Amino acid sequence: MIFKNEFESLGFTAKWIEMPAEMKRAGHLTAVRAGTKGKRVLLIGHIDTVLKGEKFRRDGKKAYGTGSADMKTGNVVLYYALKALHEIGALKDASVIVHLTGDEEDSGTPLEISRGDLIATAKRSDLVLSFENGGSNIATVARRGYSDWQIEVTAKTGHSSGIFKESMGSGAIFEAARIVNQFYETLRSEKYLTFNPAIIAGGTEIETKDAALTATGKGNVVPAKVIVRGDLRFISEEQKESARTKMKEIVARSLPGTSAKITFRDEMPAMTPTTGNYALLKQLDAVSQDLGFGKIEPLDPGERGAGDISFIANLLPGLDGLGATGGNAHAPGEYADLDTLPRQIKRAALLIYRLTR
Repeated sequence: MIFKNEFESLGFTAKWIEMPAEMKRAGHLTAVRAGTKGKRVLLIGHIDTVLKGEKFRRDGKKAYGTGSADMKTGNVVLYYALKALHEIGALKDASVIVHLTGDEEDSGTPLEISRGDLIATAKRSDLVLSFENGGSNIATVARRGYSDWQIEVTAKTGHSSGIFKESMGSGAIFEAARIVNQFYETLRSEKYLTFNPAIIAGGTEIETKDAALTATGKGNVVPAKVIVRGDLRFISEEQKESARTKMKEIVARSLPGTSAKITFRDEMPAMTPTTGNYALLKQLDAVSQDLGFGKIEPLDPGERGAGDISFIANLLPGLDGLGATGGNAHAPGEYADLDTLPRQIKRAALLIYRLTR
């Protein structure tokens, strides 16, 4: 429990929160320093990774290893910013909560449990700063959310010589192709909205096992079933619901001899850009320029996926992307730029200092 001990050395009360065993997810670390001065600041990160097995190694100014950019170095920025403030007595009477989740890359369900503690801390905070990997002169005021969707098509089946006849219809694969193509024609040009049909299987029979789909059929048989799975990414709940409505309408226009249904499953909400987020960006920009590091611009939300801050973005203003820079996140050869750490630590420390005055 390295982080737990380190935060306790800075005067925080730290504890590890276990998740129920049946969730098969790691727990979370929370550290609290209660005070009455300035804003109540929530600092968040995560301690899990997507891949496993690539050990830490240093090559000049780069640190390689699984999770180095996303987001081990971000946690280091968070910790050392607090350490710097602690050493000059600037945390005295400040209200700061640190929350490091153990399952950000694949949130445990039910979300009411896996994100319950994070939401509770947000409700007793005034703002949130997240330390996911960042950029030299950018910060994140918005992150797209995502949800999963699944289309199930059923159709009349029989000898292929009968396809397109009134007694047979068009078959399940033509219907699935119609739906996915109309999604493409209808939705693809809307800003910040993307959808991705990731898996498709069709034939006379489909076997489902966990995330896998296995289809069987014959070339002379009209396919009876198709399943298509994908995701939907959006910048706001309004955009999500609007897209879902359009998708449902498309699915309902069935070809002859077919029927289809679409279901949706929420995964992560969006961090919608707000005036409060931009106000925090303005403060970070002032900090950066005062330190001689230049202006800070908002990152295009289309360049960033969902993250834990999204679960609480409706409750309080926030900024993300305050960690170090790096590359190859979620892939072999992931690295962090170590020479960006001092700059990011100084920015974070001064921002937290000003917020807690």
